Amino acid sequence: MTTTEPRHVELSISGMTCASCANRIERKLNKLDGVSATVNYATEKASVQFPDDLQVGDLVSTVRAAGYDAEEPQPEAPEFDEAGELGLRVSLAAVFGVPVIVFSMVPAWQFPTWQWIAMVLASMVVLVCGWPFHRAALVNARHGATTMDTLVSMGVTVSYLWSLYALFFGEAGVIGMRHEFSLMPRPTTSGDIYLEVAVGVTVFVLLGRWLEARSKRSAGAALRSLLALGAKDVAVLRDGVETRVPVGRLEVGSRFVVRPGERIATDGVVVEGSSAVDRSMVTGESVPVEVGEGSAVVGGTVNAGGRLVVEASSVGADTQLARMAKLVEQAQAGKAEVQRLADRVSAVFVPVVVLIALASFGAWLLAGRPLEFAVTTAVAVLVIACPCALGLATPTALLVGTGRGAQIGILVKGPEVLESTRRVDTVVLDKTGTVTTGRLTVVDVVPSADVPRDEVLRFAAAVENASEHPIGAAIVRAADDVMPVSGFVSTDGVGVSGVVEGRRVAVGRVRDVPLPEDLTEALASHTTRTVVAVSFDDKVVGLIAVSDVVKPTSAQAIRELKELGLRPVLLTGDNATVAASVAAEVGIDEVIADVLPAGKVAAIRNLQAQGRVVAMVGDGVNDAPALAAADLGLAMGTGTDVAIEASDLTLVRGDLRVTADAIRLSRKTLGTIKGNLFWAFAYNVAGLPLAALGLLNPMIAGAAMAFSSVFVVTNSLRLRGFRPSAA
Repeated sequence: MTTTEPRHVELSISGMTCASCANRIERKLNKLDGVSATVNYATEKASVQFPDDLQVGDLVSTVRAAGYDAEEPQPEAPEFDEAGELGLRVSLAAVFGVPVIVFSMVPAWQFPTWQWIAMVLASMVVLVCGWPFHRAALVNARHGATTMDTLVSMGVTVSYLWSLYALFFGEAGVIGMRHEFSLMPRPTTSGDIYLEVAVGVTVFVLLGRWLEARSKRSAGAALRSLLALGAKDVAVLRDGVETRVPVGRLEVGSRFVVRPGERIATDGVVVEGSSAVDRSMVTGESVPVEVGEGSAVVGGTVNAGGRLVVEASSVGADTQLARMAKLVEQAQAGKAEVQRLADRVSAVFVPVVVLIALASFGAWLLAGRPLEFAVTTAVAVLVIACPCALGLATPTALLVGTGRGAQIGILVKGPEVLESTRRVDTVVLDKTGTVTTGRLTVVDVVPSADVPRDEVLRFAAAVENASEHPIGAAIVRAADDVMPVSGFVSTDGVGVSGVVEGRRVAVGRVRDVPLPEDLTEALASHTTRTVVAVSFDDKVVGLIAVSDVVKPTSAQAIRELKELGLRPVLLTGDNATVAASVAAEVGIDEVIADVLPAGKVAAIRNLQAQGRVVAMVGDGVNDAPALAAADLGLAMGTGTDVAIEASDLTLVRGDLRVTADAIRLSRKTLGTIKGNLFWAFAYNVAGLPLAALGLLNPMIAGAAMAFSSVFVVTNSLRLRGFRPSAA
């Protein structure tokens, strides 16, 4: 029996006003057979996995049946300006509402018919500006559900209706009536009106929603800037003629021209020209990187120097930029375990608050307090308890944290990764390509007594230029210029030879030729390096030592990992002597060497069996199983796709310092989430008893509720200031 992978779709959700709305949609979708859905209030998106027997239309219908709207995001569709609409409502509410609040709070300004004028102005605020709250509450009521809007709508409506009752049937409508404002509900008679409460709560909640919408937009700015990096059109080269076409028409193998100052349209390989490329927006590197023929380039980066001709190697969704954006979106759409706890709390929070409000109302009546005092106390309970801050605590911190990570070259696969970073105590580092460059480099040239050093290197490079061996490539890179060679011969396992300027030059294994005494002594000092002998006309004239050198920043990276309380371990398939030399150079005390790829997984398991929580950093195909086995896998973005796929965190650059940055940013983001949740819970825990005990005016409660949401979002935005050490 074969099973098919579930399909996946991202839906844009409209009509959500709080975390309870998101929870409700999520529950409705997850009731469908085979559906796994996560709804994110901050991003206003639903990430849904669904089986083949369902269609996207079924998912959309389910969302609409719950009282909201849904659709698949359209790439070219203009984005709805929620902040703009809320800004207009706030402005109108302030224009009509401020006079009501002023008249109600300043007795000296209460002219004979002030209360009737206030009623007309308040009606505009409550019924027009505050309509979204009431509409959402009615929609939810039809479906037997309650959300934050239920609390706001009930509080505002009760205050407004009580005021109408007092004006038309009580003593409040008497011409010349005056009353004082108090921070606490007043135990008076039907001569009191609470229009300032209905208006104040509406204004403050709308203001909070507007600030929240603006902040959410700021929080997602990093992802939008990432998505906007791509070029819109490109100069394709066809038969030597440049033709500008939309970037969507590029195909793999197409050649296109990139002039100075232009963005590179897609991932590819330089086939003509040389330049410096600014990769800062993709990798976080502050210094442009030199590229030439054969160099790989990434779409979205900027050509800062000369004219380049690039051959496209991947297009569309397969490009590095597109994969980065997808990873960031997936991370922002997910939920950390701490948020799932908040979701469970907020799901039952609103009904409990309504019960507390009713209990408070009944208790004050039984205690002999006037009806209006009991009503006002119940309104304060409803307003102060809105769980908006709870719903924003995690999504906004994830938005900002993962977006900032993308800007500096750190891609987080999901929010659960953040929790893993907190527990990690050991970091296992692959050697080749992670701690070292992964590319052989000439580290020493030792000539015999009668031959210049440069001559040994130049003649060796001339012969090796015709070779494809990594040692030969290292020698060629080290030479200033390469002379022509004739009669080239390559012997597997021995070396290469050829004629250069009339001399027979050979480069090969040291053990295959007799060495002069001075070169024998030099060879003894290179026990951890690969050494080849250079011969002129069958006489050895020098040695060239090549090695996979340590990256310049690796030692600093190890220091930073130790400062974070982490224990670095070097894990390599290389021999113990070489591994110990590299470890000593960068400051690693624990080394596991001579390990085959399968042995790397065993080494990880062994460390875990010792009670350690292990993070693994690697870049090669042979590292993928170990990355998957570790508690936290970090793949160098310069490595293979297999390694990146197996990891939890991807470090876009090959700089090991980004490992420490990734762990610091993840921990800081998780800390911000926990701080947000603490203050959101603490606010409700402190505010509810005050309101129920009659110690809080509903208008003050509305201001405090709005402030709590703004505080949570503002606290999350501080993550935008995270500074990487690898900058």
